[in-house]
Amino acid sequence: MIPEIGHFLLWLALGSSLVLGVVPLAGATWGREDWMAVARPITYALFAMVAVAFACLVASFVRHDFSVLYVASNSNTALPLQYRIAGVWGGHEGSLLLWVQMLCVWMVAVARFSRHLPQAVLARILSVMGLVCVGFLLFMLITSNPFDRLFPAPADGRDLNPLLQDPGMVTHPPMLYMGYVGFSVAFAFAIAALIGGNLDATWARWTRPWTTVAWMFLTIGIAMGSSWAYYELGWGGWWFWDPVENASLMPWLLGTALIHSLAVTEKRNSFKSWTVLLAILAFSFSLLGTFLVRSGVLSSVHAFATDPRRGLFILAFLTVVVGSSFALYAWRAPTVGLGARFALLSKETALLANNVLFLVAAGAVLLGTLYPLFLDALGLGKISVGPPYFDSVFLPLMVPTVFLMGIGPMARWKQAELPALAVRLRWAAGAAVLASLLTGWLAGEIRPVASLGLMMAYWIFATVATDLWERIRPNGMGLVSAVRKLRQIPRALAGMMVAHLGVAVFCFGVVMVKAYEVERDVQMNVGDSTTVNGYTFTFRGVKELQGPNYQSVQGQMEVTRGDKKLTDLHPEKRVYRVQQNPMTEADIDAGVTRDLYVSLGEPVESGAWIVRVYVKPFINWIWGGCLLMALGGLLAVSDRRYRRKLGVQTP
Repeated sequence: MIPEIGHFLLWLALGSSLVLGVVPLAGATWGREDWMAVARPITYALFAMVAVAFACLVASFVRHDFSVLYVASNSNTALPLQYRIAGVWGGHEGSLLLWVQMLCVWMVAVARFSRHLPQAVLARILSVMGLVCVGFLLFMLITSNPFDRLFPAPADGRDLNPLLQDPGMVTHPPMLYMGYVGFSVAFAFAIAALIGGNLDATWARWTRPWTTVAWMFLTIGIAMGSSWAYYELGWGGWWFWDPVENASLMPWLLGTALIHSLAVTEKRNSFKSWTVLLAILAFSFSLLGTFLVRSGVLSSVHAFATDPRRGLFILAFLTVVVGSSFALYAWRAPTVGLGARFALLSKETALLANNVLFLVAAGAVLLGTLYPLFLDALGLGKISVGPPYFDSVFLPLMVPTVFLMGIGPMARWKQAELPALAVRLRWAAGAAVLASLLTGWLAGEIRPVASLGLMMAYWIFATVATDLWERIRPNGMGLVSAVRKLRQIPRALAGMMVAHLGVAVFCFGVVMVKAYEVERDVQMNVGDSTTVNGYTFTFRGVKELQGPNYQSVQGQMEVTRGDKKLTDLHPEKRVYRVQQNPMTEADIDAGVTRDLYVSLGEPVESGAWIVRVYVKPFINWIWGGCLLMALGGLLAVSDRRYRRKLGVQTP
């Protein structure tokens, strides 16, 4: 009866979300406080229903209930417990239930931590989120029921996709979905503000922490997915511009623009229409990513194989949400007003230019992702848009973006003076140029494109350092004064600095690994050696291993440098018993300044193997930079003014 309970609760959740989407919104429109008051209790009840339904699906996986079609398709009796639990979101139906569960988590968070909001505003926000929940529950119950029964029940399941049997599967999708779905909060705040006509600095202050938290989750989720692909797929890449990877990048770019636009709206009461538009676009692109993954139009290691009904349903839902949102925006935006004026050279101008560049970058990714689909749909042939297109488009967009990232924090609100700004930034510019050339020389070769990328990374480092120094520069009291000033820096400002440093670290890692990595594919017999960048890899043979649900051939690779042994690496070639899919499991000796990466290819004659060896300088700085960005977001949302709004005690 557990699956039936879960299915019944999803129908109850649909009814509850309908009530939530209609009654409080009507109450806010007609001034009925009793109708608005039901928003919070219904939200809590909706969360409980979906949470118990989710637990029912988890229980079905853990108990090997193969009478449930979804469990039989994504699990097996030999599957380890952690992957049985992760199997809940390993396919289309369960991941959709996870999507709804995360939406309910965000709804409960808004209901719990937004008690300072006027009742009418909160009612509109929760109603908008309830209507979004209606769409996804209908999608699930009509086309993608995770509790469908299978008769007769098979003795065993088809197993989880071997590609997903990895620790990354346990953490990456929930973190990514928290980011995806989190932009629904900014969307709901924007729609509620358009309906109520209260687009002002206060609205931006309410919206900003929620947007930042969603952006944090999405940043970490994307970084986790990149790291997982790096060690799991066996080809040593960390980003391949896969269409589904792009589907997560586009909301991130728009969310980044939205955070900066909200800052201007909060501080200067400007960019109000632009900020609302970005909030709508960020969530719309999250929905677009959901459509791309689930419609069956993409061929990707991330996409779910689905039937056309699902694609049509989510496309219709996307059209309704986006169309109605833009219609409301077109109706209400002219009444918003322009806000405070600012000069051509000002902090506002730098932030606006950066926002435009982020929007253009998202558009370029969208074009590269969808253009092949349009050609195919029109019968004009099949083409592939890959890394060369995206690399050539992104470099000219990201260079001015990063340049403005250094100028924006240093410029003054409303109007800045060019001579004064140039004087303040001259040392940062000189240090960036010298440091980039020195890094190229130390790496063995100064390359123009790499030097440009390094210059941008060092530019951010230097401008953040300059900004910090100007704020804490000691006066007559020396170090004591500097420490006191450092402690007085608001957490929102400190978070901005840390996030920008994260971008610099990320850029440094990307440039170093793309410009200076070394790859070698070699055929190796037992005892053969190959030397890459001063590291000697010696093949000591292979041995067979038995996993819980797979058979493995494990390579033995000894790594030395000079006369010193550094480590032993053990790449594997696995074959999973049920699906008989061969999988490559690379082994990596990770370090702060380099990774040694080895993967097994295919066996050849006389016991030899094809082996792929990489030396990847500073690749872990890519993910370290992402973590710094997320840490910056965490610092920003812990700022005193947001804690006060949440009722948290401040020191």
